[in-house]
Amino acid sequence: MDYPLTLDRILEHARRLHPQKRILTKMPSGEMHSYDYAKLYQRSKKLANVLEKLGVKPGDRVGTLSWNNFQHMEMYYGIPCSGAVCHTLNIRLSPEELAYLIDHAEDQVIFVDGTLLPLMERVAPKVRSVRHYVLFNTPDDIQTKLPGVSFYEDLMADASEDYEWKSIDENMAAGLCYTSGTTGNPKGALYSHRSIFLHTLGVNLSNSLGIRETDVMLPVVPMFHAMAWGLPYGCVMNGADMIMPGPHMQPAALAALISDHRVTIAAGVPTIWGGLYQELKARPRDISSIRALIVGGAAMPRSLIEGFEKDLGVTVLHAWGMTEMSPLGTVSILQSHHTGLSEKEKIDVKSMQGYPVPMVELRIADESGREQSWDGKTMGEIQVRGPWVIRQYYKVENTPDKFTGDGWFRTGDVATINSDGFVNITDRTKDVIKSGGEWISSVALENALMSHPKVLEAAVIAVPDPKWTERPLAVIVAKPDSGNINKEEIVSFLAERFPRFWLPDHVSVIPGIPKTSVGKFDKKVLRKQYSEGSINTID
Repeated sequence: MDYPLTLDRILEHARRLHPQKRILTKMPSGEMHSYDYAKLYQRSKKLANVLEKLGVKPGDRVGTLSWNNFQHMEMYYGIPCSGAVCHTLNIRLSPEELAYLIDHAEDQVIFVDGTLLPLMERVAPKVRSVRHYVLFNTPDDIQTKLPGVSFYEDLMADASEDYEWKSIDENMAAGLCYTSGTTGNPKGALYSHRSIFLHTLGVNLSNSLGIRETDVMLPVVPMFHAMAWGLPYGCVMNGADMIMPGPHMQPAALAALISDHRVTIAAGVPTIWGGLYQELKARPRDISSIRALIVGGAAMPRSLIEGFEKDLGVTVLHAWGMTEMSPLGTVSILQSHHTGLSEKEKIDVKSMQGYPVPMVELRIADESGREQSWDGKTMGEIQVRGPWVIRQYYKVENTPDKFTGDGWFRTGDVATINSDGFVNITDRTKDVIKSGGEWISSVALENALMSHPKVLEAAVIAVPDPKWTERPLAVIVAKPDSGNINKEEIVSFLAERFPRFWLPDHVSVIPGIPKTSVGKFDKKVLRKQYSEGSINTID
């Protein structure tokens, strides 16, 4: 049977099977907004009519500058199901970076959350393609310098719920997300209806993230970051309730949402969960409802996994992927053959990024492109292929540093894979430290450092060395009231776990580690600061 895998099918399924399930949003005012999937369906159709009235045609790109809220959910469905492309804009980028993305995507309309209006007002004079700005979550008397402004609720009030979806071909473009641009300009990953639909099935598999109808999901991962890891589609497909945090991303606010609404799954990056852990240790709350704390975007320190599992009784689910992969690639869930392991050994497994989910094929290769063994020791660059992995960047010709000649995407992540198929990320190709012809994993050193009782955060970078080419520098943020940290205690702590040539030659203590727009340690900035002499070592 010819059955196009388009996103309107997910919404139609939810309307019939889960109309009563709810989406709750913590609004900028702090009040909770609540409505059901039936209302999501009706308003997504209204939004499709709004887009048509604004002159948006199938294939046009429509930008969203917003937090995680119910309006953004309507855009996730109303935009692609009208035939247009939902381009999520990273709210943590600079005005110059946002202007580049908007013009590169040629966005015709941009929806702007009122709390982010000052940012968009700095962006607007720099862009050429945008014809309409649509504001929501704003006071009635708001004043703005933006040209061509309309108000979301005014447009929705005048729009009909009668609309025939225009997403008729599963190969139509549906979503557009840009990478964080750690090297060069950000690059666009264009997702089709088919790729998002299949990714949603992959997310919902029981041996994957396994979202259920009985779940209450808190997506802390931003909706501008790789389509919120596909969770807005997975929840609607399977009928899970959703708690949207809006702009309230502080640890205390997240702890209250989890406790008050009995959240069963929460998803975010390690820096978010590190803050939540410290909050819960200082001011305990009942979070026993959580059955899975999903971690992605970067490796979660082993010490933090142990803290959540042992101190708080929360099961951590490590996952790995990339914007170019929609983003799900692997998950780390204990299997039946792990039952007899000790608690320490189980944490060892959970600290890995896990096994590839069905429909994602994976291999590792050395610098010359030779495929490496799955022996748990040999490192190589992860290469992937599958139905939700991009085949090229948007408006960019393929190059061999990203796409192999035999159809694999080169991720830039360095890993080992054991005989069970469990991936353990050891570094990025640009971050691995090449010392005297040997590779040193900065990630392994960082995870060990963050288990030191005096260390809050740690990043390890390569610095030039006349003899060994590169040597590791450990950059540390101390815990409050931890006292002085000296190089000897750091090196001695690591010496119990790593070969001598892995141990940092230099240690620096700084107030805070710079982070990228998606919450990862920004080693590019650290390397620049070191080269400029603004990072002082304590050796």
